[in-house]
Amino acid sequence: MAGKKLTIVFERADKEGGKFKRLPTRREMIAWIRAAIERPAVLTVRFVGEAEGQDLNARYRKKDAPTNVLTFDYAHKPVAQADIVICTPVLVKEAACQGKSFREHLAHLIVHGVLHAMGYDHETDEEAEKMEALETRIMKKLGFANPYSDRARAH
Repeated sequence: MAGKKLTIVFERADKEGGKFKRLPTRREMIAWIRAAIERPAVLTVRFVGEAEGQDLNARYRKKDAPTNVLTFDYAHKPVAQADIVICTPVLVKEAACQGKSFREHLAHLIVHGVLHAMGYDHETDEEAEKMEALETRIMKKLGFANPYSDRARAH
């Protein structure tokens, strides 16, 4: 929501092979975040490589592999506070496998992570349906296709 106060920090720790993957502009990523926030928010979005992504996923989710996005949500109300960690190499691989652009898949992962920061989850079928429907509405509003139109694309 455009009128909600947002404090955002972007961090890069995803240098692969001596260089960074080019990201969309800060302005564009902030627009994606604003489309998903429902209340004031203080967020950090950190882009990481496979080693850090795997370490965080193993340490906090007991899954010994990097994942596309992790949200560490510290508070949902009155101000949402969270760190959103995006593993750039996983994002690149998934986008290629799913026939999506890097930009489109990144927008979805950012929206997904922000919704977790707002308190949404997908642990049960009911929660997943609600969250996926909201993600789909937000992505369409941003000009992107339904990220769940092909069930094989769902994570």
